[in-house]
Amino acid sequence: MSFDAPLLVTFVAYLILILFLGIKAYRRTHSLDDYILGGRKLGAVVTALSVGASDMSGWLLLGLPGAIYLSGLSEIWIGIGLVLGAYCNWLFVSKRLRIYSQHANNSLTLPDYFENRFNDTTRVLRLVSAFVILLFFTFYTASGLVGGAILFENSFGMQYSTALISGGLIIVGYTFIGGFLAVAWTDAVQAVLMFLALLVAPTVVIISSGGTDVVWQQMQAVNPQSTELFSNMTLIGFLSLIAWGLGYAGQPHILARFMAVENPQKLVAARRIAMTWMVLVLFGSVATGLAGIAFFADNPLENPETVFIALSQQLFNPWVAGIITAAILSAIMSTVDSQLLVSSSVISEDFYRVFVRPQASEKELLMVSRGAVVAIALLAMVIASDRESRVLDLVSYAWAGFGAAFGPVIVFSLFWRSMTATSAIAGMIVGAVTVVVWSNLSGGIFDLYEIVPGFALASVVIVIITLLKPATDAQALNTFEEVEQLVKD
Repeated sequence: MSFDAPLLVTFVAYLILILFLGIKAYRRTHSLDDYILGGRKLGAVVTALSVGASDMSGWLLLGLPGAIYLSGLSEIWIGIGLVLGAYCNWLFVSKRLRIYSQHANNSLTLPDYFENRFNDTTRVLRLVSAFVILLFFTFYTASGLVGGAILFENSFGMQYSTALISGGLIIVGYTFIGGFLAVAWTDAVQAVLMFLALLVAPTVVIISSGGTDVVWQQMQAVNPQSTELFSNMTLIGFLSLIAWGLGYAGQPHILARFMAVENPQKLVAARRIAMTWMVLVLFGSVATGLAGIAFFADNPLENPETVFIALSQQLFNPWVAGIITAAILSAIMSTVDSQLLVSSSVISEDFYRVFVRPQASEKELLMVSRGAVVAIALLAMVIASDRESRVLDLVSYAWAGFGAAFGPVIVFSLFWRSMTATSAIAGMIVGAVTVVVWSNLSGGIFDLYEIVPGFALASVVIVIITLLKPATDAQALNTFEEVEQLVKD
């Protein structure tokens, strides 16, 4: 392997900072509540940046620029769909979920919230939702590990397998140590790095190439359709891109940030910060992909998802390239750590404490959570070991799974008093199964992104079952009314 010393030094300095934050968080983590939700003490700025960083992941610096580089400006509709979906999630879901999750017996996880929301004494709802989280988060985590392996492979000349293990060890390390606080604090740092990198890289390309007009002309010379918003766009293709926004209401790692904020009122400021950050970084990500089309016109990249890495290494000196490399790892780490934490909390809180050891101590549950982080990471590494894996493909599958399985259930549970545990279970299963089945079909209508039929069918099932047999549980109904009053206050 070969690499520049400045690149390594800069990169290692970043890792030391992350480790420092992990150790600092460890000293403030004394209970499972602290480890899972940080004791519900997040401020507006950290909440906003943590949501953004954990949401965007390596997809922002690898997947989206790669898609733009490969297909052109028409892929921007993914970003537009995400902005619309994220804004609606902040506006309609965040405050209600924060209040409801605490009011309903201080729910620490989504399965915990579902069970307490519907007063489900059968434990079936908790079991089904926990299984869905572990299923799709394993694939989601794998996407981040693939991104980390691509980064290490291209930056340090490692073999793919060695790069995969190296990236995995770094991410698992500080998540294992510090829990939610480590994840939230590092996410905030990572969000700033991602923001700066995505604004600097395309700007330098455009300036060094002679301006936006020159870059635009070069893009058209390489591929005349790369500058068209609807190039080769079918209705199914357009709906598939826009439909990414449907997924937000069902993403456990994003919803956990809403549940952890110190005060529901701080979510207003957090929303403004988060949406501003999101629009700017998406703009930078798209600009990076477009700039790559012009920059690599004479020497096309073999792997489109390396366009941001290749630009940073060719445009900047090794010291700056080291910072940008750290930014890419930041994007990857910020989502994988969140996914590992949510998955481990499901194992400790929703499986171990409920079904295995109801009397387990806080110390024992913390040990189980940390062990689960390692176990899930190892399983994700097995999936990520396929060198042909694409970050965007793995992300899209997991995103659809959560969006269809949890999205409708979350929305209806927060706004519909009469909804029942039975309709929630049915909607969850239908959404998840539809995504799994639909994704394995192809041709015609089956080319539609699987989140659309999954979300639609899950919603229909929830509505039908609820109308046929509305909720009658007095405790669940009273809790809903109490939350409604708290939301209005």
